[in-house]
Amino acid sequence: MVSKDLIKKIRRIEIKSNRIIEEIFSGEYRSAFQGKGMEFDEIREYYPGDEIRSIDWNVTARQNKAYIKKFHEERELNMFLLIDMSRSNSFAKKKDIIAEIGATLAFSAVKNNDKVGSILFTDKVEKLIPSKKGKRHVLSIIEEILSFQPNNQGTAIKKALQYFNRVEKKRSIVFLISDFLDKDYEKELKIADKKHDLVLIRVIDKGEESLPKGAIFEFEDLETGETIVLDNLQGRTELESTIKLPVRNLLNIYTDEDFVKALMLFFKRRMR
Repeated sequence: MVSKDLIKKIRRIEIKSNRIIEEIFSGEYRSAFQGKGMEFDEIREYYPGDEIRSIDWNVTARQNKAYIKKFHEERELNMFLLIDMSRSNSFAKKKDIIAEIGATLAFSAVKNNDKVGSILFTDKVEKLIPSKKGKRHVLSIIEEILSFQPNNQGTAIKKALQYFNRVEKKRSIVFLISDFLDKDYEKELKIADKKHDLVLIRVIDKGEESLPKGAIFEFEDLETGETIVLDNLQGRTELESTIKLPVRNLLNIYTDEDFVKALMLFFKRRMR
């Protein structure tokens, strides 16, 4: 049974996402992610002026006449949201932003008659939602994100990518949404980037990047439970990051900023 509060939150995200799409994006999604595949349409007799490279030599040899293959652009796209649901992403503000980003992307896809699927993961793949079309399907994905409670604390981007690379054969637009507080997944990232159109969305709090000077900080790692004490009395400290991400398709979204602006700038960059 879905609670009334959850229903209200889902409805609020739906309304906000649709407003953003109608008022701001209005076609940027389709322009940024155009169908790049070609599907076979038919074989017909060759006419003067046709492209010689389109001749089907096997049919031509059998028929003693020149025939060409006709193709049309594959317009239907397949989107997948790979969403990190580990404890570092599970507190309310971060989870709500992730749900809103996912909803905006998913509703943009279904508005263009594309399919949307999702994988929710922690240190293992928690749930696969196969790609389908339609508003009701997107609402079910939003519900899964908002209601998800992680049983496992850690993050394993490597396992999520290995699973996705194995099960999804069709070239897809893939949004990997995480804070990327993980390591040893670069190989799988490269494989996914070759097979699919991969976009990395890093949702992060600015406090996870640097610390102001003048205090001693004690941290508890939400995923391991480890306690770390940091003396930062002397000066501002930039927290070291071991994350190595391809800048080409990397989008940083901070929890205290409007994610719509960041998405808009990213779409415009993709359209150049």
